[in-house]
Amino acid sequence: MKSIVQFFEENVNKFGNNVYLWEKPGDKYEGTTYSEIRKQVHEFAAGMLQLGLREGDRVSLLSEGCNNWIVSELGVLYTGAINVPLSTKLNSGEVKFRLNHSESRFIMVSALQTPKLMEVIDECKTIEQIICFEKKEEYEDNEQNFNHVRKIGKEWLAKPGNTEKFEKIYRGISPDNFANICYTSGTTADPKGIILTHGNYITNCYQGYSLMELPPYWKTLLYLPWDHSFAHTAAIFAFMGKGASIASVKQGKTPMETLRNFPNNMREIKPNLLLSAPAVSKNFRKNIEKGVREKGKFTSFMFDTGLKIAYAYNREGWNKGKGASILLKPLAKFFDKLVFSKIRDFFGGELEYFIGGAALLDIELQKFFYAIGVPVYQGYGLSEASPIISSNSKHNHKLGSSGKLVNNMEFKICDEEGNSLPVGDRGEIVIKGGNVMYGYWKNEIATKETIRDGWLHTGDLGYLDGDGFLYVLGRFKSLLISDDGEKYSPESIEEAITEQSKYIDQCILHNNQQPYTVGLVVPNQHIIKSYMVEKKINVDTEEGKRAVLMLIEKEINEYRTSGKYGKMFPQRWLPVALGILDEGFTEENGLVNATAKIVRGKVIDKYKELVDFLYTPAAKAMSNERNIEAIEKMNLG
Repeated sequence: MKSIVQFFEENVNKFGNNVYLWEKPGDKYEGTTYSEIRKQVHEFAAGMLQLGLREGDRVSLLSEGCNNWIVSELGVLYTGAINVPLSTKLNSGEVKFRLNHSESRFIMVSALQTPKLMEVIDECKTIEQIICFEKKEEYEDNEQNFNHVRKIGKEWLAKPGNTEKFEKIYRGISPDNFANICYTSGTTADPKGIILTHGNYITNCYQGYSLMELPPYWKTLLYLPWDHSFAHTAAIFAFMGKGASIASVKQGKTPMETLRNFPNNMREIKPNLLLSAPAVSKNFRKNIEKGVREKGKFTSFMFDTGLKIAYAYNREGWNKGKGASILLKPLAKFFDKLVFSKIRDFFGGELEYFIGGAALLDIELQKFFYAIGVPVYQGYGLSEASPIISSNSKHNHKLGSSGKLVNNMEFKICDEEGNSLPVGDRGEIVIKGGNVMYGYWKNEIATKETIRDGWLHTGDLGYLDGDGFLYVLGRFKSLLISDDGEKYSPESIEEAITEQSKYIDQCILHNNQQPYTVGLVVPNQHIIKSYMVEKKINVDTEEGKRAVLMLIEKEINEYRTSGKYGKMFPQRWLPVALGILDEGFTEENGLVNATAKIVRGKVIDKYKELVDFLYTPAAKAMSNERNIEAIEKMNLG
């Protein structure tokens, strides 16, 4: 296996004159070739070495996607140091935690992200240098401009013998060297910095090629977060290996302005392939349907009719146009040319397909995009696997599945005791191969729990069908996972709520590819009863029942922005709707195991109807009918 450095050098030698990166600094996109990017990478890496960066050091990267993002990351890897890519969605406290936990010596940062860094920089004791991507009027002693670092490197490389010294350094980097520490979830109580090696990424890149064709003339517009391992493997490295091109979205003065640039940028770049997440796909569909409805009744009728015919013709993907549905082929072609070809112009007119990663994509959305001629080939993976494990593709496609497994990877489905299960049985997805992470940074316990005898236990529930297609059903364990694929460990929030509130006995949070998190709460009936007596509130009245619910809601609200504990957790993971339970989780009812741990899967199964209700508008009102009924069943009078 190769290092990322060797992989890049080899592909520059093959595709040197091809454009690798497209960027729009002004009114039009400008392309930079593989050879030109290599020159910039060498200069930046040499400059960082002159600033004191050494093998094994950590360098954080906090920026929107741009050419400098890739040049700086590759430059860090050329020195043997480790890049720590950070999400631009993080708040200042979350940035501080990651800088301190990774013990980063340097941070590379964009102008838009600099303010949140400045809020906490004095509390980040290991940071020695800040590399600023954009020019500033004045620089502090610990600040350097990105281009100035390149200038330092360029001057050093020009001196006799230094090019050879530099080559010796980067040629000595092995596939086992750490490339990234990717933070995916957790707080200071549960840090999850995933260590991915050079070999992990390149192995997974080649595994991905076993599923997808990627011609050298293809382009993508990379709008998903660049810090994610999905963007690294499926775009930055996969396109690099084939001589293809990556474009960034034109940066605005605000994130919202950048988002507004995306549709025009798509038509300018004319991508052949896009990486997507369910939340993005939903938004695309919403905008498409809105545009159709605005064109009037006839256009809407033609669109709806075309969809019905395409759905019937495409069937489940693998059996498209087979059997009686072959009779629909002429009509399907007619509506595709008349209606759907115009919709494809929204994506630039050359889009072949999406690759869907992160969370699971609703089968209805898959059918929709397949019908309009730009299929979303749903895949499955997780950062700990670098991240690709399976994917649908042009030649192997089943709607509702997560596709075929990548090559050169061992796979099994296991029960709760770790025993292998036969094809068709449901259990935990477990894999083994060169794409499995090295481990979690500074978290040996979590590493040993997740990787056992070389096997990565994903925590996801799924099964293989008889044709070798993987179906992913949700979390086998406990992580919250939102509709955009972001993951978070709920235990710390749950523990804080039950420890800080005397009125809440037990609490469990749930999110399985939904727009928001919900919670099931078991109140402490004895203490609430005492409170009601003390306040002289009659719980048998409607007002009294609402008072109990408001008391519980107030306890949860202490963790929201304006509350006493408002800075403890990211707001997006706090429950939006709460379901009150009149019965606790116990060993007797099977909801707590012998080690006193709540068995999440059983809780969610038992209260599935209530959980489904919590995702309706009515449930967002704390004093909803179901919660009132739960209070009535309690002994609070």
